[in-house]
Amino acid sequence: MKINLNADLGESYGPYVIGNDEELLGVVGAANIACGFHGGDPMVIGRAIARAKETGASIGAHPGHADLQGFGRRAMTLSADELRMSVIYQVSAVAGMASALGHPITHVKPHGAMNNQACADRAMADIIAQAVAETDPDLILLAPALSKLAVAGEAAGLKVALEIFADRTYEADASLTSRSRPGSVLHGQAEALAHVRRMIEAGGIVTRDGAVLPTPFHSICVHGDGAAALDTARALRAALADWGHAPVTLPEAVAG
Repeated sequence: MKINLNADLGESYGPYVIGNDEELLGVVGAANIACGFHGGDPMVIGRAIARAKETGASIGAHPGHADLQGFGRRAMTLSADELRMSVIYQVSAVAGMASALGHPITHVKPHGAMNNQACADRAMADIIAQAVAETDPDLILLAPALSKLAVAGEAAGLKVALEIFADRTYEADASLTSRSRPGSVLHGQAEALAHVRRMIEAGGIVTRDGAVLPTPFHSICVHGDGAAALDTARALRAALADWGHAPVTLPEAVAG
């Protein structure tokens, strides 16, 4: 199968360095670039876009809640108009920079709590999907497999790329295990590779209890802010090739 490897990047801010964008962009086929609300600033975003252009990685906007201190991982309650305008604003900012720098965005992936909330809340998911469609109906929505966000993207007429996570465990409803629970984040590359291989062989999400939730998927996420992110991404790219799967950009994965 053709499969994409993605990472959340461009999340450094001023003097605060998060992740290793330079190296990760030589490994992954798609980068989800922070839009300034949960992380990122114009210089960081611009460098990430330029590096992705060099390596040929497809890029997307990675909008999140306006929560720098909490890195966008704290749930927020916004009105429908607030959420809609927040997404339109953030996607438009990165899309504008990417266009000016000669490497247009191809997708949108919500970040952190915004993503988690939309996966469980269909009304919120619809607002996000519609905001993406309003901004550019040709954009791909990168959404977790078996989520309400994925369903909302299809309903809004967007191309939807289904995502699984290499370094996170799953619950019986296909949601990610809360980070507050021990073992929710897989820190070693051996654990992450075994987790991904189980899901590829099973043809779906494998929960932490061992149940299989059948689903296709197009992309595998390695969180770029983790200490082992670069090593895990490199090992996973090599393993996918060894297993006979071609690593591609996100549009190529969606196209099949």
